[in-house]
Amino acid sequence: MQSVDVHCTWRSSIAMVYHSSFSDDDGITKACGCPLLPLKTHIKGPAPASDSDKADIVDEAITFFRANVFFKNFHVKSLADKLLIYLTSYINIALKRLESCRTLAVGTKAIINLGLENVPVPGEPGFPFPGLFTLPESEEEAELLRNYLKQIREETSGRLLNCAYRANGTPNKWWLAFAKRKFMNLVIL
Repeated sequence: MQSVDVHCTWRSSIAMVYHSSFSDDDGITKACGCPLLPLKTHIKGPAPASDSDKADIVDEAITFFRANVFFKNFHVKSLADKLLIYLTSYINIALKRLESCRTLAVGTKAIINLGLENVPVPGEPGFPFPGLFTLPESEEEAELLRNYLKQIREETSGRLLNCAYRANGTPNKWWLAFAKRKFMNLVIL
């Protein structure tokens, strides 16, 4: 009987999604219901600066990616979880682009090209999660969110390259293998 209880406990703990630790929404600027969380970055944009010794949402997204990508559902507990979902999807797209790149130089070029693509906001064609964020109330709000998403995507891309490639510039198969996974059953092109 005890082995059944242990099995059930193990099974229930395996089905837990990793949520963001940024659950306090007080004092955080929002655009379209997306929190503009602080980032450790040198890239220009609307994100507030974060302490370099503290983890930010990009660190969480990369850390939790390989676990969260296995889930078909993601229960949102805070606004930061919405941003974590968006970043997990973006990391999946970036890994798909890096999958065929055999060197860090080629991978960097692919990521730069991904960063140059148009960043859609809610209500525009190509936005991956139509109900995740609210529609912009003004053009200024749409541009604020677009600029934040562009900044956070660029920062995520730079940090992801450090994971996807080893120090000698060769691909890290333990990361690139996750390009084949479908996060929340989304087919990413």
